[in-house]
Amino acid sequence: MTVTTLPHPPHRLPLLGDLLTSDPRSPTQNLMAHARRLGPVFETKIFNQDLVVVSGPQEYAELGDEKRFRKHVGFAFAVMREMLGDALATAYTDEPNWSKAHNILAPAFSLAAMKDYHDTVLDTARELVAYWDGTAEQGPVDVHADTSKLTLETIARIGFGYRFRPFAADDPDAYAAAVSRMFEFAGRSTYRIPVHWLDNLVRHRVIKRNDADLAYVRGVVDDVIAARRLDPDPPSGDLLALMLSAVDPETGERLGDENIRNQVITFLDAGHETTSGTLSFALHLLATHPEVADRARAEIHGLWPQGTDPDPVFADIHRLKYVRHVIDETLRLWPIAAGYFREPVADTTIGGHPVAEGQPMLALTLQVHRDPVWGGDSESFDPDRFLPERARTRPVGIYKPFGTGVRACIGRQLALHESVLVLALILHRYELEPEPGYELEVAEGFTLKPAGLRLGLRRR
Repeated sequence: MTVTTLPHPPHRLPLLGDLLTSDPRSPTQNLMAHARRLGPVFETKIFNQDLVVVSGPQEYAELGDEKRFRKHVGFAFAVMREMLGDALATAYTDEPNWSKAHNILAPAFSLAAMKDYHDTVLDTARELVAYWDGTAEQGPVDVHADTSKLTLETIARIGFGYRFRPFAADDPDAYAAAVSRMFEFAGRSTYRIPVHWLDNLVRHRVIKRNDADLAYVRGVVDDVIAARRLDPDPPSGDLLALMLSAVDPETGERLGDENIRNQVITFLDAGHETTSGTLSFALHLLATHPEVADRARAEIHGLWPQGTDPDPVFADIHRLKYVRHVIDETLRLWPIAAGYFREPVADTTIGGHPVAEGQPMLALTLQVHRDPVWGGDSESFDPDRFLPERARTRPVGIYKPFGTGVRACIGRQLALHESVLVLALILHRYELEPEPGYELEVAEGFTLKPAGLRLGLRRR
C-alpha cells in the first residue's frame, strides 16, 4: 500500500518516482535535506520502492515501540541479505536462525566477555600507535584506512582467533578493501532498476566486481573456519567457538555451517566498518576542536600521566567519562548507521498519517540527532550534551546510534569500549593537526565515513 497523504520531494515522475531529486552517492544526507523542507514525516519513491521517512523526534521515538513496529529487511539490507542470508543483521526477526544465533552469541557480549577482550583490544591499539610512530614523520596519516586496519584486526582476533597483520604492510588489506566495496554496493543498490535483466545490463561491471568480492570474502572466512576445525587445541570462549559448539538454550539446536559463515562475515564486516568510522569522525572533530581535545587529554593524564607509557586496565575505560562523551557526541553528529528501517506490524498512524502493515519506513537518525530539541546549537560539537543533568532534559528515545529494540547492534558495548580505549591512547600520545584546506566530506556506502581524511600527528 502506498501512502498518498504524505508530502514528497518535488518533480516526481511516472515510473522513475523521485529519482531526479535523489542522490545515489549521498542518499541519507539528501534525505536529511528533504526532511528539513518537507517536515517530520514524508514519502519518497525510487522506481517501485516506496519509503516513509521519519525524522521528527516524537515520531522517531514512536518507531521504537516494539508492539507497533518491527525491523524491515529491505533496500540496502535486502541486498546484504542476498549476500549474507539469515545472519543476525539481515534475518527476519521471526526466522529461526535469528533467535538461535542471538541466544548463542549474546553471552559473548556480556560485561564478563568485555573484560576478557580488553587485553586484545589494547594490544591491537598499541600496534596502531607503533605503526603511526613509524609513519607520522613522513606526513599526515590516512585516518580511515588505518583505523579500518585496526578495527578489522581487533574483531578478527577477538572473535575468531585470526590475524590479518595489517600493520606489516603499507598496502590496503585485500579483505578490508573487498568489504568496503561490498558495503558501497549494498548502499547504492536502492537505486537498482527493478527489471532484473536491465539492471544486470546497466550495472554489469559493478555486479561482476561485487560477485568477485563476495567470493573472495567467503573464501577467507571458509579458511578461518577450516583452520579452527583443524586446531587440536582451539580457543573456547570466542565467537567462533560459540557458533561451532554451543547450542541454543531454547531449541537445543546448533547453527548450520552456512549460517556460521554468514555470521562470521557479518561480524568481520559490520564490526570493523562501524567502529573505524566512529574513530575517524572523532579524530576529525577533536583535531578541529583543540579545546575539546585538551580537556579530554587532561582527563586521560589523570589516569596515565603525560610522559608515561599507559597500561590501561579494564576499569580505567569506565573512568574516562569525558572521552566517552566525546564518542557519544561524535555518534550524535555522525551516526555511522545514519538510520534504520522499520515497518508497522499492523495498520497504524505516524505523525497523524496512516501507514499500512509492512510499509517500509526509515528512522532517519542523522536528522533526529541534529534536531533543535538538542539545543539551539544542535549542529555544533559539544560533548557536554551528554552530562547527566543535560541528558535528563531531553525527550527519551531520540538517541539511537546503534538502532533500536531487540534488533539493536549486538556488539555496541564492544564498539564503545574499543572506541574509548583507542581514542584515549591516541590523545595521550599525539597532538592532532588538521591537514590545511581539508573540508569534511562524508562518504556513504552502507555506513557513513569521512572521505579523504588525513591528520598530522605530533608526538607529545
